Amino acid sequence: MKDYKLYINGEFVEGNSGAYIEVENPATKEVFARVPDGNEVDVDKAVAAARAAQPAWSALSPEKRADYVEKFADYIEKHSDEVGKTIMAEIGTPVKYVYGLQVESSIEHGRYYAELARRYQYEKKVGDDMAVRYEPIGVIACLTPWNYPIYQETAKIFPAIAAGNCIVLKPSQIAPVSAFVLAEAAREMGLPAGVINIVTGRGSEVGTLLAKHEDVDMVSFTGSTEQGKKVGMMGIESNVKKVALELGGKSASVILRSADYEKAAKSTMMGCFLNTGQICSALTRMVAPREIKEKLEEYIVSFAKTFTVGDPQDEKMMIGPLASRKGFDKVCAYLRRGLEEGAKMIAGQIPGDCENGYYISPVVFTDVTSDMTIAREEIFGPVLSIIYYDTEEEALQIANDTIYGLAGAVFGRQEDALRFAGKMKAGTVNINNGNFSIEVPFGGYRQSGLGRENGEDGFGEFMETKSLML
Repeated sequence: MKDYKLYINGEFVEGNSGAYIEVENPATKEVFARVPDGNEVDVDKAVAAARAAQPAWSALSPEKRADYVEKFADYIEKHSDEVGKTIMAEIGTPVKYVYGLQVESSIEHGRYYAELARRYQYEKKVGDDMAVRYEPIGVIACLTPWNYPIYQETAKIFPAIAAGNCIVLKPSQIAPVSAFVLAEAAREMGLPAGVINIVTGRGSEVGTLLAKHEDVDMVSFTGSTEQGKKVGMMGIESNVKKVALELGGKSASVILRSADYEKAAKSTMMGCFLNTGQICSALTRMVAPREIKEKLEEYIVSFAKTFTVGDPQDEKMMIGPLASRKGFDKVCAYLRRGLEEGAKMIAGQIPGDCENGYYISPVVFTDVTSDMTIAREEIFGPVLSIIYYDTEEEALQIANDTIYGLAGAVFGRQEDALRFAGKMKAGTVNINNGNFSIEVPFGGYRQSGLGRENGEDGFGEFMETKSLML
């Protein structure tokens, strides 16, 4: 077992409290690391370091800041095997997917934002006597989740520092270890002290302190809608800091009558069960024509059996454990609730125990209605609900019948799918299994959040807008 230290002002330092948080491997339930349980003293030191470093960092040319961001990508790439194994130990993402889903996407973030920072137009002329300038915000608190640890960290940190800001990162207490690769990279490359600071700890302590801190100019949070509302309120009430929130989802995958239903069902199930269903944009509601119910469910039951579940270090496994006992218990409670409310489980089962890890095989419910709990609340596990429609108007009503609006998918003839997607209340809509790219913005409508990550919009989130009248 390894003990870690906080990273503040370019140095690894002991936490003020002397207490630690244990980090558990969900596949084995073994504690493999400990991180400091940060407190107010640690937060104040980290924020002060970021505040002191910010003027000089923002004064660097965008090209020089971009060079540092690119060095982060180089470091992660060089240490990709170590980073992947750490994430496997933290949250159980199978080796089959961990490098593509988690590690390579972080490298891509570094390359993309370095290039964007170099070519971005930081001042634009408007007519003959006006201009719009984009400037750094200042000190930014990044509060990140456990399901995509390093990916979510680099999605915030790389554009933020490329834009000229300095950072205090609080990674999730469930998966904090992989964040330290960024500290190690910063030390190796000679990143100026204070540009990036890492304070581990509990969300209720460190997260709250950062959200309320009067020397923090912006908080960027990814997590549940419930917690995001609290973070947003604290940020506004303290000093009206800018708030960016990437929150929950209950994404619908709509199979139109013109679709190849087997291909659509396969893509939907992959989009639901990937990362053991622990994805905010997971396709957790399949909306399908009622007349294909029998054939569709026959295919789904057959395909569900192909999802191998087990040790994430085994290259044959597609589904690893849930990341924690809390998550395991929560998902099991939703499975029982689904059955109680009248849904029919056609694939999977409620696990009897979790003695050998927090494993749950993919579950598919049918005979689901939109008023059921499993159709309305974010489960964050490998659970798919099928809801049937009679008319396309009804399909759209079902797809939009949610407090969320993060993502969705549509399958059918291209013109049919595009037309339907245009009516969906969601920030990202995948059409016929299209490719995801960090070059386009990601974020949601309604209670799925405020602001965007990725793309030029994600870069712009970390800058203030100044109008100049010449």
